[in-house]
Amino acid sequence: MLEEEKTPEGGTVIKIPIEDEVKQAYIDYSMSVIVQRALPDIRDGLKPVHRRIMYAMDKLNLSSGGKTKKCATIVGEVLGHYHPHGDASVYDALVRLGQDFAQRYTTVTPQGNFGTIAGDPPAAYRYTEAKMSKITEEMTADISKETVDMVSNFDDTTVEPSVLPGKFPFLLCNGTTGIAVGMATNMPTHNLREVAGAICAYIDNPEISIEELMNYIKGPDFPTGGVIYGREGIKRAYRTGRGKITIRSKFNIETDKKGHEKIVFTEVPYGVNTTNIIKRINELKDNKVIEGIADANDETSDRVGMRLVVDLKKNAITKIVLNQLFAKTDLQSNFGVINLALVPVKKESGLRYDEEQLKLPEVYLKPQILTLKQLVQYFVEHRDEVITRRTIYDLKIAKHKMHILQALITAINNIDEVIKIIKSSRDTEEAKLRLEQRFNFDDEQAQAIVDMPLKRLTHLLVEDLENQIKELQALIDHLEDLLAHHEKILELIKTETNEIADKFGDERKTDIVADEVEQINTEDMIKEEEVVVMISKLGYIKRVALTQYKAQSRGGKGSLSATLVEDDYVNQIFTATTKSYITFLTNAGKVYWIKVHEIPEASRASRGSSVKTLIQLSPDEEISTIVTMKDYSETSYIFMATANGIVKKCKTTEFANAKTRGVIGIKLRDADKLVSAMATSGKDDIMLITRRGQALRMTESGIRPMGRASSGITGIRLSSGDELAAALRVEENMDALIITEKGVGKRVDFDEFGNHGRGTGGQRIFGNIENKGEVIGAVAVSEKDEVICMTGQGKTLRVAASTISKQGRASTGTRVINIEEPDYVVGFDKVANEDEEK
Repeated sequence: MLEEEKTPEGGTVIKIPIEDEVKQAYIDYSMSVIVQRALPDIRDGLKPVHRRIMYAMDKLNLSSGGKTKKCATIVGEVLGHYHPHGDASVYDALVRLGQDFAQRYTTVTPQGNFGTIAGDPPAAYRYTEAKMSKITEEMTADISKETVDMVSNFDDTTVEPSVLPGKFPFLLCNGTTGIAVGMATNMPTHNLREVAGAICAYIDNPEISIEELMNYIKGPDFPTGGVIYGREGIKRAYRTGRGKITIRSKFNIETDKKGHEKIVFTEVPYGVNTTNIIKRINELKDNKVIEGIADANDETSDRVGMRLVVDLKKNAITKIVLNQLFAKTDLQSNFGVINLALVPVKKESGLRYDEEQLKLPEVYLKPQILTLKQLVQYFVEHRDEVITRRTIYDLKIAKHKMHILQALITAINNIDEVIKIIKSSRDTEEAKLRLEQRFNFDDEQAQAIVDMPLKRLTHLLVEDLENQIKELQALIDHLEDLLAHHEKILELIKTETNEIADKFGDERKTDIVADEVEQINTEDMIKEEEVVVMISKLGYIKRVALTQYKAQSRGGKGSLSATLVEDDYVNQIFTATTKSYITFLTNAGKVYWIKVHEIPEASRASRGSSVKTLIQLSPDEEISTIVTMKDYSETSYIFMATANGIVKKCKTTEFANAKTRGVIGIKLRDADKLVSAMATSGKDDIMLITRRGQALRMTESGIRPMGRASSGITGIRLSSGDELAAALRVEENMDALIITEKGVGKRVDFDEFGNHGRGTGGQRIFGNIENKGEVIGAVAVSEKDEVICMTGQGKTLRVAASTISKQGRASTGTRVINIEEPDYVVGFDKVANEDEEK
């Protein structure tokens, strides 16, 4: 129970817990925003500000056929009598009702600058003018016939309608958007002809399904056009009241006189700002996010319509640029449907209308998410109520006229007596009283008799009165028949709705494509090119376009390719295309993969980015080797080899889920580590090469595929102090290229090595490793290939493989890269030639 406390002045203070007061105040505020500002009434589809604007324009007699009036006058009328809020909110709402890019069917006819789709603001209301459109007249039609309830305005000085009669289905056709407290609405626009068809179909069959209604309403129809991709979002929105609809701009591809292509966007998604689109496209061009754009301009005009032009560079791929534009700008956007509106709930039940009081049951409003069928249903129910009340009003007026006419006919038929009574009476009141007593008239009838001019006594006017009675009787019979047969009122709703559709309807502006929007594949936005990928000992990775490296002569010193921190050095280098998969195998035996284009691109001299930003390595885990491949198909394998000479092969499908988090690839034993891995067919010849210059050629088919967690089997028997340096696939018309840590290398013909059994020691492949350095790796090359080498201090040399001499198995090679101690070669890889890529 609340505490009360008396004040010294004699008043009473009621103590209320502050949390209760705040809660109640917030609820009151929320409901005020919900009902009085943000959400539309389902019946006429209007928010209070829009309803008040239309009603004020009707009261100002700003008909569609008349002159426009200053918007300042309209805003002042709305503020002064109906809407106790800011003038900016009223003018903004008025302007939006007249913007053909915001409303599917404008309800205000503007005069002057009402803003543009490019984001240009409207002129101040002292400069612009407006009047009602013909559709707005349909919204307010019959409002004087007691079709809606009139309520007091904010200061009780006048009245305003609680809802408009709304013959035009405003909410379905023009949609709405609004943010309340704890809820929001975002309803799309639709085509009037389609909406009218759905309304008639619902009246014919109230049990019609939403799917059947969608045979009439195909989907949203936006004033700015565009293309809706897919029907699933539409179906979900119509079934549940919520859904996501993807809209893309319409475009044409044009070619100028110089043969350069340009993309011309002629329609854009609903609600986007074309100036912001052009600004965003130019930002993407300037920041080189989209490489193929030369320029972007807005060439829109009243003569040619919308025209957003994106000029392409000479070698740009149109599809790639389009996908990038759709992905990174508002040229493709999603419309999130929330069909939230205020729905009437009956306060009392009873007859459809009360014959005594001539009014319908009162209602209160509550927010509700609505399906398509409910949107149609509530519009029909509102029109049913409006037409019923209009019929009741017309019937009341007709009966009143009939009542008076019957008295006039009686008076004319007894005119001599009527004149005698009036003439002999002292005053009007006595005359009325005596007429009432003599002819059983009521006060209204008696008043009409005494007010009747003598000219109405002519024979012609008597006939006219009799004809009027006949017409009135026919009207009364018709109106009573309407009220007695509900189905006739429903037919009248159909007739009036179809008349609106015939008068104001048009063709669809927004196309609907049945297929879902093509998912923008990142691959389609990446230009396929050869790149060099480098990884340092401390875990920094980068990719550099191969074109940044110019071929040099054998024996050169190379060029700087990385600026590394102290104690760091490059220990992995390989080439790949931007669309390849890069598979990382770590010293812990785990496998990870990403796409090459996901590796940050960097300049030649930069350090790169931490590999841990790309894959989730554990603190002590390091990348041991890398495999690049086109895909993870069932028919290919990954062949792995460790420093201790252990080999293993797994189907690549075992690693399809290895992205970023990784999976076990091989179980390592005795402090072993991976040194090499490659993609194979499962039947290739494999050559294992050790750091001490031994090589074993064997057949891969002799090694069975294993599971991911297995440890593998012995591949080559190692001598004391030796370990495996590389494993490579034997390929026809190719040689094994070997390079040592001191920059000495040679090519050796694979045919110099015969197949030996697994687990043997192999044959000599490089001599004098004490002076020339231990072998650090090997690749298979052809005469047309180029090789790129990297030293620990970040120097890179790109050299033609043909300049490195082919020598015998025991020879000691020739100088490939000229380095000075303590620098040494840490890795190299082949650069594929164009014929091989094809």
